[in-house]
Amino acid sequence: MKKKAFQAAFPYTLPICAGFLFLGMSYGLLMKSKGFSLFYPMVMSMVIFAGSMEFVTANLLVSAFHPLHAFFLTLMVNARHLFYGISMLGKYKNMGWKKLYLIFGMCDESFSINCTVDPPPGVDRGWFMLFVTLLNHIYWVTGSVLGALLGYAVRIDMTGIDFAMTALFLVMFTDQWEKTRNHKPALTGLGCSAACLAVFGSGNFILPSMACIILCLLANRKTNDKEAGEQ
Repeated sequence: MKKKAFQAAFPYTLPICAGFLFLGMSYGLLMKSKGFSLFYPMVMSMVIFAGSMEFVTANLLVSAFHPLHAFFLTLMVNARHLFYGISMLGKYKNMGWKKLYLIFGMCDESFSINCTVDPPPGVDRGWFMLFVTLLNHIYWVTGSVLGALLGYAVRIDMTGIDFAMTALFLVMFTDQWEKTRNHKPALTGLGCSAACLAVFGSGNFILPSMACIILCLLANRKTNDKEAGEQ
């Protein structure tokens, strides 16, 4: 049962492996450039397992200690996982001990596979989803460790390495822009970010802009629901 589930899950994770190894190495190099030992990226990749937040955490660890700011920033950056979790309640039902790890290890990529892919006949869904999540977790940790080791072994000019996550979000933004006709959410995000940047400055605009974006999207949704109801 486990072997068949692993064999079914592995091919779906191969494209993610390539991306996670590259991004994980960027993260490991970033941590090394900031003076952290191999222990930090390895353990953080294992216990946080949230790529965007790990890049943010690298800067939080070398800045002034503001626990409340760190809490709300983490909540905002990973708030989408709340909606992922709600949508997976039915699929995770009756999974026993596997549910705990599936909840912990759910990232964007694991969610997209486990939410849309039906395991082949004769393959247990619980084990299939577990191996998808576990393999993606392993890829990320491996990439982070390799990046940190590379930073020790080779002298590399790491100027600009922290731009890797920004570049990833730019690619995702461009991809979503091209795939959707409704650009209101994207324009809302850009507008709110620009306004908050002007008001709060580059060091304090992230939390206000994310809160502003959420409020605007909620207001727009209520408006759309009201218009749909009137029709």
